Amino acid sequence: MKRVMLVVAYDGSACYGWQLQPGRRTVESELNQALSGLLKEEIQVTGASRTDSGVHALCNVAVFDTASRIPGEKFSYALNQRLPEDIRIQSSREVAPDFHPRHCDSRKTYEYRILNREFPLPTKRLYAYFTYTPLDVEKMKRAAEFLVGEHDFASFCSASSSASTTVRRIYELTVEKEGDEIIIRVCGNGFLYNMVRIIAGTLMEAGSGRRQPEEMAEILTAKNRCAAGPTAPACGLTLVRYEFL
Repeated sequence: MKRVMLVVAYDGSACYGWQLQPGRRTVESELNQALSGLLKEEIQVTGASRTDSGVHALCNVAVFDTASRIPGEKFSYALNQRLPEDIRIQSSREVAPDFHPRHCDSRKTYEYRILNREFPLPTKRLYAYFTYTPLDVEKMKRAAEFLVGEHDFASFCSASSSASTTVRRIYELTVEKEGDEIIIRVCGNGFLYNMVRIIAGTLMEAGSGRRQPEEMAEILTAKNRCAAGPTAPACGLTLVRYEFL
């Protein structure tokens, strides 16, 4: 047996997230089906980041075990002939038999895109959250600064999370404006359930004037989901980088 790692890109619009769900189309179910058909083995992949329904990825990571003699680097070519067009393998390679993508030190970077203009653009409806409410990027930047570093992010975690600890480290959190788009980019050692989307929703409240940037410190101290802003819609979120340390 050998273990193979896949780097997977996908448009999450038509999937119910990464993780297997009975009777629903997910990225994991599509990968399992394609691999099992290719290898004539029962294959179940293990993903590094279990993205939510509607969330996109450029570089999620998955591993699987197989008795196949196909070289690790050839799986990307074979699988892309079998996968639907909204899921594509970017690279594949053999890794150590004990390598597990969720049990090693890593950095993940997500981007949340906001289309901030008078009217929506149909071509961006699946990849950016639209709001006509003017957002002050400088206020959003000031608010973001409070979240950098190691904190208890209980206020930025969905109440349904089963995480054993809500402490996480954010290495970088930036807010930039490119034309009509505002891009929130966050890099951390791991993220709680809905954490990035709650951060985005709260930063938008700061940008619209409904909160003061300084309130972010109080939200962290509260350790209460009700203290933070709304969970921003999934369509604006993309996993853009995954680094193993």
